[in-house]
Amino acid sequence: MPPRRASAAPPAVSVLRVGHRPGRDPRLTTHVALAARAFGAERMFLHPPDPDLARRVAEVAESWGGPFRVDGTEDWRSVIRNFDGRVVHLTMYGEPLADHLASLRKDRHILVVVGGAKVPSELYQRAGLNIAVGHQPHSEVAALAVFLAQVRGVPGPGPWPGAAQAVVPMARGKKVARIAPSEALA
Repeated sequence: MPPRRASAAPPAVSVLRVGHRPGRDPRLTTHVALAARAFGAERMFLHPPDPDLARRVAEVAESWGGPFRVDGTEDWRSVIRNFDGRVVHLTMYGEPLADHLASLRKDRHILVVVGGAKVPSELYQRAGLNIAVGHQPHSEVAALAVFLAQVRGVPGPGPWPGAAQAVVPMARGKKVARIAPSEALA
C-alpha cells in the first residue's frame, strides 16, 4: 500500500519518461518535462538519459523557478522498483482517472510513468495503476497535464521560489518581468 499523507497538501510527484529517443523525441520529451514542471512535479527521470535535454530544462527551471530537475536513467525498471510510493502508468487503455482520484489525492508520493513510441508490455504489469485520462488517442503531454491538474491542482499565479522572471498577466499583449530574488515566493 502506498504511503498516505495526513495533511491537505497535494502529493509529491515525480515523472518517469520511458522510451525517449534522443534523435527523434527531444521536442515532445521537452514538452513532457515542461508540463510536469508547470503543474508541480518535482523531477523527471529520463530513459534513456539525454544530457542536452536535461540541461535545457534546467535552464528553464533556473529562470522560472521551482524545484524541478531531470535525472537520466539507463534502467527504468530500477526507478519503479526503488520508488517509495504509488506508481501510476498513464495509458489510454487504463482505468478511468475518476475512479481513483480520491485515493491518489491522499498519497504522499506518486511516480507517473509516461511512455514513448513503444511502451514495453512489462510496464503495464510493473505499474501499481494503469490510468487513462481519456480512452482516445492523445499525447502523453496532454495526459500528464490533465492528470497533474486533477491530482495536484493548478498552480496559482505569481513567481515561483527562486524565479528570475515571471509573466505579468494582461488582457492583451505579452510581458515578462525580471524579478529580484527577494520578490520570488519563498
